Amino acid sequence: MPDSTQLLIGAGLDGQPIAQAMRLANRHGLVAGATGTGKTVTLQRLAEAFSDAGVAVFAADIKGDLCGLGAAANPQGKVAERIAGMPFLNYTAKAYPVTLWDIHGQSGHPLRTTISEMGPLLLGSLLELTDSQQSALYAAFKVADREGLLLLDLKDLKALLNHLRYHPELLGEDAALMTTGSSQALLRRLAVLEQQGAEALFGEPALQLEDILQPASDGRGRIHLLDASRLVHEAPKVYATFLLWLLAELFEQLPERGDADKPLLALFFDEAHLLFADTPKALQDRLEQVVRLIRSKGVGVYFVTQSPGDLPDSVLAQLGLRIQHGLRAFTTKEQKSLRAVADGFRPNPTFDALSVLTELGTGEALVGTLQEKGTPEVVQRVLVAPPQSRIGPLSDAERAALIASSPLQGRYDKPIDRESAYEVLMARKALGPAEAEEAKPVSEEPSFTDRAGAFLGTAAGKALKSAMQQAANQVGRQLVRGLLGSLLGGSKRR
Repeated sequence: MPDSTQLLIGAGLDGQPIAQAMRLANRHGLVAGATGTGKTVTLQRLAEAFSDAGVAVFAADIKGDLCGLGAAANPQGKVAERIAGMPFLNYTAKAYPVTLWDIHGQSGHPLRTTISEMGPLLLGSLLELTDSQQSALYAAFKVADREGLLLLDLKDLKALLNHLRYHPELLGEDAALMTTGSSQALLRRLAVLEQQGAEALFGEPALQLEDILQPASDGRGRIHLLDASRLVHEAPKVYATFLLWLLAELFEQLPERGDADKPLLALFFDEAHLLFADTPKALQDRLEQVVRLIRSKGVGVYFVTQSPGDLPDSVLAQLGLRIQHGLRAFTTKEQKSLRAVADGFRPNPTFDALSVLTELGTGEALVGTLQEKGTPEVVQRVLVAPPQSRIGPLSDAERAALIASSPLQGRYDKPIDRESAYEVLMARKALGPAEAEEAKPVSEEPSFTDRAGAFLGTAAGKALKSAMQQAANQVGRQLVRGLLGSLLGGSKRR
């Protein structure tokens, strides 16, 4: 039986096991390295170790081969040789309890949240709104909260925006924030989001966090895999925003645990640079704050990316476990980055980390763990232990069988469209014929708000922009719930 008190990674140069105490696994971590150096297999190994310890796992399957966790391995060749060189593994080829998810519901259970639960801050980041557009969105959410209008899917939000065009009096003191230009711009942005296929993300039944934390029948932690092979290339902003929402929901809903012998959940954020690319500073600041605080709730966050430089320094400083696969360094900039990576480890007097970084073979890594007191251990050169599940993807038939046998079968597969803002607004007697029409495509001609963008750079424009930001902040203070901008009270799932 594996040692559930240790997160076993592999063997050092002396053949001894390299591991980190499971009770420190909520201190977060990093798996980095160039393409083809073995990051995915390392991620697979870590997911197995967490599952064996009874810790739930949620990870994105970017290349489509992480789902091999659901089938037993058949080690051959060099993999079998490496296993033979690690007798401490107590290696047993086996499948792991895997639940497959897919936002589009094609290769896994449909994965949804609601517009209200996403909140105006995250939704504004997803739509890449300007300051004035963000202010208008906050004002619309405020009306929905006050009027008891459920915002579950995109048609609810579109209906609300159209309704406010005909009934601006509902906005009260915020009427100035919802100009014709900002309203049209929001509708255009929502139309673009629909074209990216993001409409499937919003609706009910929405994901229940308790379903992620529920262990398998044998006591192992269930491994939840989001099929992001298409999503990350076709709609990377949707992918990143969903992960941010999941992190925010966990922070809000989970109770404080203090020091525990193991985490409740391990989150693996592959292509982690997308979480921080073009993210508004206000949202990035809150994300960094959540990463710092969520470990006390039993959640370990593991970022997977090519280079540590993809993450802000404030996030890197919070990471306990560091697994660095090989890097390439051909340009002056890359060599400078390489030195920064090496300097991020506690030096080992037996070798030079900077030199080793470019020598590492596939499945090798420099590993920095934490000592029992939580201080960094010296860096080790490590052969990563092979996973006990299959290295490579499931076949279509195997994937279908896994979905069919899932304990969540039937729970999320059929969408529910209950009465919400769209139905309520369509049924109101005051609804005019023009307003009742489905939101039509809006002309791509720049709105007044968009044309004013250049003006905002002038001295007079800066004064206007400052006033807009103050208005948005005033609305935001009334609406922000928790750290990532969810709504108070009325926006909770009903």
